[in-house]
Amino acid sequence: MIPTLLMTTSVFIIAFIAAPPVDINGIREPISESLLYKNNIIFGAISTTSAARGLHFYPIWKATSVDEWLYNGGPYELIVLHFLLGVSCYMGREWELSFRLGMRPWIVIAYSAPVAAATAVFLIYSIDQGSFSVGMPLGISGIAAVFDGSLFSTMHGSLVTSSLIRKPQKMNLQMKVTDSIKRNKLTIS
Repeated sequence: MIPTLLMTTSVFIIAFIAAPPVDINGIREPISESLLYKNNIIFGAISTTSAARGLHFYPIWKATSVDEWLYNGGPYELIVLHFLLGVSCYMGREWELSFRLGMRPWIVIAYSAPVAAATAVFLIYSIDQGSFSVGMPLGISGIAAVFDGSLFSTMHGSLVTSSLIRKPQKMNLQMKVTDSIKRNKLTIS
């Protein structure tokens, strides 16, 4: 989980700042979307993989050079696939923690909604269209506003829900003792 999310974060930051222009449509007209190529922080983005690549898995070791990998939009696939793997592993970790703490799995169920949304937007839609080039560009505006907002509100709401539903054992024992004392007082008087 941690290596995939660290890889995603580091490649996103580096590519957002310094990625060279990418041939998105496969017609040899590269489009630059990084900060070093005169984009501001609102319009900057990670360009999608080239349409010439289609839906093929495009790791860095399959390209003849790093320049070719960057030119065809390789960082997009690396970021998306590592991100989806990392957040899915985090969801499994949340399930494990709630299971070990004896809680109900509401946090995991609520967290699965933004994970499913991200998977649908970044992976399922691209598979449906037959190319990663039609995927959502990874810009600051869309990523930060939509996914982080839904993630934090989901985690907060599920945490509140799960803490309200679960009754600790100590509280149950204290309530039983209090009830038995009240019953004894009623029978004595």
